Amino acid sequence: MVPDVSGLLALMDGHDVRSIVNLDGMWGEELAANLDRYDRAHPGRFLTFCQLDWNLLRERDGIERLVRSLEHSRMLGARGLKVWKTLGLHYTGPDGRLVLPDDPRLGPVFAAAGELGLPVLIHTADPVAFFAPLDRHNERLEELLSQPDWHFGRPGLPTFDRLMDALEGLVAAHPGTTFIGAHVGCNAEDLGWVGRMLDEHANFHVDIAGRLAELGRRPRETAALLTRHRDRVLFGTDAFPVTASAYRTHFRFLETADEHFPYAPEEEVPPQGRWAVSALDLPADVLEKVYSENARRLLGA
Repeated sequence: MVPDVSGLLALMDGHDVRSIVNLDGMWGEELAANLDRYDRAHPGRFLTFCQLDWNLLRERDGIERLVRSLEHSRMLGARGLKVWKTLGLHYTGPDGRLVLPDDPRLGPVFAAAGELGLPVLIHTADPVAFFAPLDRHNERLEELLSQPDWHFGRPGLPTFDRLMDALEGLVAAHPGTTFIGAHVGCNAEDLGWVGRMLDEHANFHVDIAGRLAELGRRPRETAALLTRHRDRVLFGTDAFPVTASAYRTHFRFLETADEHFPYAPEEEVPPQGRWAVSALDLPADVLEKVYSENARRLLGA
């Protein structure tokens, strides 16, 4: 994905970024190749997460093989596990039915992640609009028309609320496993829900990746959430490959008191909705936690 690693390192150095988390290490030979290209070639600059081949859920011994894969990935050097939204929206079990994250059959996999010291960064659902009817009332209609596969308001798929319930059920069932809810817990539209999750589940954390557009529409509520839960929020951009503009925009959003500016300044039409954002003006102690200290603690970096 990054053809010029030295160029990426120069970009990181130019924006005071010590490390990037690579969530797409996959498993087996591909994981080993990722670790060789990034983590081992540039110690301290990259931390690679593994993934799992959830197709194994259709096999009779699939759970056991998933646990062994996770153990092997940890042995190779993976620093965490990334679970994508396809678990719940795509993969099926032997009976042909969708397997959601809170399925009890998955218990040994997530328990193993905790025992191996692998934080689980989980992306369970997309924005609420992606589950709403695809009509003129959908505020992200343009985006969905350009990316029709992103619309999940179709028969046979779980609702947004069911996926959020599955995420909470999973987190509650495995208090010994550290979970990081990607994209503000996959529910940036409802920060009350996110705050409750952080209050009730000590093993739950969130990152802000890919949701600047949503958070910037409610800057005061966002700033209050990040300040109250400063130990449980991680910085992220979800930009791949990352750019100088993405870093500048995120730093502006977190550090300044600027109002009503574009969240995607390089785009003629904002990709996630036709609105602007306002910044959070977070204090230094909160920024230190969000930018680096929380990630260092969770990832042992």
